[in-house]
Amino acid sequence: MIWNPKYESMDRDSLSQVQLERLQATVNRVTRNVAFYRVSLATAGVSGEDVRGLSDLPRLPFTTKDDLRRSYPYDMFAVPLRDIVRIQSTSGTTGTAVVVGYTRNDLKTWSECVARVLAAGGMTEHDVMQVAFTYGLFSGSFGLHAGAERIGACVIPASTGGLEKQVRIMRDFKTTALACTPSYALAIAAAATEMGVRRDELFLRVGYFGAEPWSEELRRRLEESLGITALDNYGLTEVLGPGVSFECERREGLHVNEDCFIVEVIDPSTLQPLPRGAEGEIVLTTITKEGFPLLRYRTGDIGSVTDEPCPCGRTLARMSRVQGRIDDMINLGAVKVFPSQIEQIVLDFKGLEPHYEIVVDRVKGIDTMEVRVEISGAMPGLDEMKSLEKIRARLVSDLETATGITAKVTLVEPKGIARIAEGKARRVVDKRQL
Repeated sequence: MIWNPKYESMDRDSLSQVQLERLQATVNRVTRNVAFYRVSLATAGVSGEDVRGLSDLPRLPFTTKDDLRRSYPYDMFAVPLRDIVRIQSTSGTTGTAVVVGYTRNDLKTWSECVARVLAAGGMTEHDVMQVAFTYGLFSGSFGLHAGAERIGACVIPASTGGLEKQVRIMRDFKTTALACTPSYALAIAAAATEMGVRRDELFLRVGYFGAEPWSEELRRRLEESLGITALDNYGLTEVLGPGVSFECERREGLHVNEDCFIVEVIDPSTLQPLPRGAEGEIVLTTITKEGFPLLRYRTGDIGSVTDEPCPCGRTLARMSRVQGRIDDMINLGAVKVFPSQIEQIVLDFKGLEPHYEIVVDRVKGIDTMEVRVEISGAMPGLDEMKSLEKIRARLVSDLETATGITAKVTLVEPKGIARIAEGKARRVVDKRQL
């Protein structure tokens, strides 16, 4: 279902005009009200009057997460604090937190964008959505919550926590839609199995997953275990939260809400724009945000973009699913690999559980990688060392063929790898940084 045909199905020429007008207004606003942009735009020799077409976008300076950290807490706000009605922030686990402010209009825009995400999965006022993201300064839970309420659906703010609690809520409250990270959904599915809760006891039909890269094989596992259609959606707290882009029922890329964001792809090494279809770093410019507008924000996420129309009827540009983040890339000498690439191989391997951990270390000056994977308790011949060695050797071979890395593979007993308690899974342990 298309929530807002006016913008989601607008012809490309009209959409480009909307983007240009809003971009010009945004550049003028940040020049007046944000010292960082006043300096960076002056340094680049660009003003709002110089932006006469979308082709002028590359003339604008980039914004990085380090820029936002240095502005902590309020220096990037483009309105007085009295006009800010909501504050969210990043976790700050990898440095100073990024504090984001929303005006009343920003919250309306946010709920509009997320309503499009949810409607694309068929959500209506008859649905019951269980939001299993953490409620707090993290933006995901509140954005999804508001979007569902805008549609008129019933919202269960389950947050995170005990997996058995999630399963009981899902069954007893007749949840039809689940929103959380894909790794947390996998843990919920495993808990349901352990509790003896069958698929036909649940009312689930759709899952809205995001906040971490995930593979097609993990999508298949989630759909089989929970009996749902699993949809990807994308957003960042710095840019908005969930609602930047989303999959429709065709699942042929994520539609970007282009009336609110301009998306580019750049070469992360040269910082030069790449043509449509080329893979590189996703860069986003907000063109409707009042409280915390951003010009050419380097997301660190790797993907590609196409302007080809989707069979669903939307004309919005589509992002590929995010393959990984620049800062999540595992560098082993000349070889680079994303955890999602390893996940695809592990989850496609019969006889193994979808629980794994990648351990990177440096031994005598040489980088090494170990992939620890759980063995399925239901696998025939679990106690036979010969059978286990054959599985281990095949996995080593598959990983080397796909990535070029000769990894050590360790098979561990069922439940030998810690389950996530809440939020995002931690798949990589890099001992070189300790």
